[in-house]
Amino acid sequence: MSSRTVALLLCMACLAFAPAQARDAYRIETVAEGLEYPWSLAFLPGGDVLVTERVGRLRLIRDGRLQPAPVEGVPGDIHVGRQTGLMEVALDPRFEENGFVYLTHAYGTTPANNTRLVRARWDGERLHGARVLFDALPAKAGDSHYGGRIAFLPDETLVLTLGDAFVLREEAQNPANHLGKLVRLTRDGAVPGDNPFADRSDAAREIYSLGHRNVQGIAVVDGQVWASEHGPRGGDELNRIVPGANYGWPLVTHGVDYTWARISPYTELPGMEQPVVQWTPSIAPAGLLHYTGGLFPQWRGDFFLPTLAEKSVRRVRLRDGAEAGQEVLFAELGARIRDVRQAPDGALWLLTDEEAGRVLRVVPVAGEANEEE
Repeated sequence: MSSRTVALLLCMACLAFAPAQARDAYRIETVAEGLEYPWSLAFLPGGDVLVTERVGRLRLIRDGRLQPAPVEGVPGDIHVGRQTGLMEVALDPRFEENGFVYLTHAYGTTPANNTRLVRARWDGERLHGARVLFDALPAKAGDSHYGGRIAFLPDETLVLTLGDAFVLREEAQNPANHLGKLVRLTRDGAVPGDNPFADRSDAAREIYSLGHRNVQGIAVVDGQVWASEHGPRGGDELNRIVPGANYGWPLVTHGVDYTWARISPYTELPGMEQPVVQWTPSIAPAGLLHYTGGLFPQWRGDFFLPTLAEKSVRRVRLRDGAEAGQEVLFAELGARIRDVRQAPDGALWLLTDEEAGRVLRVVPVAGEANEEE
């Protein structure tokens, strides 16, 4: 084999394994840093951005700069633990009319706590009139598995993700409580009359789906709810959510316990939904975005999952409801990624899950075509 042939083969190998940055031509910019475990963000009309810190603070980014003082009006009874505290921030579908902002946080104490949904009014500087809309029950011990993400359906009801409390995983199969469930509520916290369990006396009327472990990602695409879920050691999932359906945990799983003990011999059972995508070993998906922007046309229609264990963002492409390819992005950051959001201009924003966490912005490299090959 000639030296020229060897060089050509080496060049082809380099292209085949080129980093995502070279293939997709993006640049990562730092918007803000020094946030303590940032968890979620929301883009306000006019360009301001709200960011939650897990330790119980809400922060404001204005004119591209993190304001030094936390936002006032956040509930003062937030329970902060190893995996929880202040979590989601989201704007009402009619925010420009009513100024409503939704927050999720843990309530209670370490021996007795769970997830709470709160609504307050934003006046451009602070929150007013924080009101509890929903408390997940029962209150449980420990500081693990809270869910905490919300998304709005086309009818403007909302779906809230919840966890199984880790130590009470069997309760994910019990329709009488909220552990290991998705719940659907009106924007005032009431139970919609067409919820799948609304007419059952033996079930929690808020339940939208059950059999979940810890859902920390949710997106609504053309009215269809999608959710990403933490498995144990393996068995992370991307699910298409059917109202009233059972997603199997802990009777059905591709994962094993952290002790390597088998949780269940079954990866499927009759009457229980299968994931569209599952990851073993675990990547630890902490959020979910369906990209619709114009800055990266080659990504349009794909799902993006920020990961804690893999320290990346997984890009997942589906075709006809089935996986059609994946890509690992932003691993060069070497950081646990807690959230990924699409900005109004089509840029991706990332939050790093660190004691000195960062808000990052992903934009195309100037002059690049960014077209899918």
